[in-house]
Amino acid sequence: MKQITFAQAEHQNKKKVTRRERFLAEMNVLLPWQRLLDALSPSYYPDAAGKRGRPPTPLARMLRIYFLQQWYGLADEALEDAIYDSQAMRDFVGIDLSIESVPDATT
Repeated sequence: MKQITFAQAEHQNKKKVTRRERFLAEMNVLLPWQRLLDALSPSYYPDAAGKRGRPPTPLARMLRIYFLQQWYGLADEALEDAIYDSQAMRDFVGIDLSIESVPDATT
């Protein structure tokens, strides 16, 4: 079992579900994620084995980040900050700050 962070524990015990959390939960259910991934995967970072640079961010995560950017009208830098600030956004994207960081604005 994975241990949760203090921030996640505090977030789980809050009493109110925010509009952002409700919206993101609804979008998580409504959008056909697998169909979108299947359609986009042939053109997203073909085999990068042996190439230099940072490893690519998984397509599923980048797609969710892109949707957040469009829904909330955020620039790249603002989106990076918003994901760091919002537990609801981190949960939607699937980022655990105790293990990994948010992709930077240049990603």
